[in-house]
Amino acid sequence: MNLKLNAGYAAAELVKDGQVLGLGTGSTTHYFIEKVGQRVKEEELELFGIPTSYQSFLLAKKWNIPCTTLNEYSIDLAVDGADEVDPQKNLVKGGGAAHTLEKIVDYSAKELVIIADESKEVEKLGAFPVPVEVIKEATQPVISALTDMGAEPVIRMGVQKDGPVITDNGNFIIDAKFPTIDSPVDMEIELNTIPGVVENGIFTEMVDKVIFGTKNGLKEL
Repeated sequence: MNLKLNAGYAAAELVKDGQVLGLGTGSTTHYFIEKVGQRVKEEELELFGIPTSYQSFLLAKKWNIPCTTLNEYSIDLAVDGADEVDPQKNLVKGGGAAHTLEKIVDYSAKELVIIADESKEVEKLGAFPVPVEVIKEATQPVISALTDMGAEPVIRMGVQKDGPVITDNGNFIIDAKFPTIDSPVDMEIELNTIPGVVENGIFTEMVDKVIFGTKNGLKEL
């Protein structure tokens, strides 16, 4: 049973003709984009997508979903994935290093739906390191500030590439492992006050609905 596919396809059924969609990034949103593309072909839906990464842009083009930008349109519905989701619908995102544009797109949407498999549901955020996008020249000062906050910060290194991961925005990612995240709202704000930080992967007070794919079917939060 493909739990990610089930969640992604369920979210795609929420899409209405004429909407502008925020297209998230990741393995679960891959299925959402796929199903939207199928509906565009079969039902002749007219809509636009606003991608959050090169990955989601290329997937949209593959499925013949016309793409636009936030400078041209506002977003009716954004659908995105998550690395962790707590009972208050706070998130940790950024495993795919696209959280800065994801946060911009998701925050701008009239409705935000998060899709994930059941392994991403947690009682408390913190098992997954918080991705922090930083301007390259600020890497060491930000690492020092994160260490002072009690985190264990590590520069994310590339796979099949020597050296650090470079984001779509040309920056580095520092993965900050905190012992616990007691107040996600406060930590999201505090991280963004560190000079050199572009954006962090804690998303709070944004999500309208979560759709989990579980072994027993779909679960909504």
